Amino acid sequence: MSEEEAIAVAEADGRDFVTQEDVDQAAAPARPEWLPEKYKTGEDLAKAYKELESKLGSRDDEIRNQIMEEIQAEAFSDRPNSAGDYQLPDIINRDEAVDNELLRWWSEHAFENGYSQEEFARGIEMYANSAMSNQPDIDAEFAKLGDNAEARINAASMFANKFFPESAIPAIERMCESHEGILALEAMMDAMKDGSFSGETTSASEMSEADLREMMNDPRYWKDRDPHFHKQVAEGFQRIYRG
Repeated sequence: MSEEEAIAVAEADGRDFVTQEDVDQAAAPARPEWLPEKYKTGEDLAKAYKELESKLGSRDDEIRNQIMEEIQAEAFSDRPNSAGDYQLPDIINRDEAVDNELLRWWSEHAFENGYSQEEFARGIEMYANSAMSNQPDIDAEFAKLGDNAEARINAASMFANKFFPESAIPAIERMCESHEGILALEAMMDAMKDGSFSGETTSASEMSEADLREMMNDPRYWKDRDPHFHKQVAEGFQRIYRG
């Protein structure tokens, strides 16, 4: 910095003497034309810009959160107060539904996703319809066994109860929901009569008195009073005593 520059600063201020401030001002770099008057330096402008950017970013977050809250409130406006407040459709047995894990999962899933009562019930109905479509047509399967279908089913039932453990009976019952299952049991019965399996058995028309008395101990006879079962026992005794 030259002495002339310091003197020029003093003269511009109307003084005939030079101070240290004049020297410092003369030594300071020239002010950029692009720098607004309210900022002394470019560093001050950069600092102010960062502060403004932070404020704008904070405001964006507030707006974003507010919008998300409004969207969520709209999406969940039709759901009940809790997962347990959903009402089961009439196709569901209330007593059996109490401990049903699948229904509990569906109600919790529906609540978490904001499903309405209508959407909740529609989901259950769709599942029930799908499950029912996979069930066998009992009447059609019965018809495939012919005119003596009832006698064949009763004979297969007695055979299953006599030769299978109680724990296996549910599986046998599911198998016999189709006519193929009955045919399979009849094939086993025939094989046992022919000696293909160890042990012996008799057909329903060849029941002995001991077999019939054993049938009378069956809960279907003395407890459930199954009319078909009673009829079979009665006819068996008639065959024995009438010859």
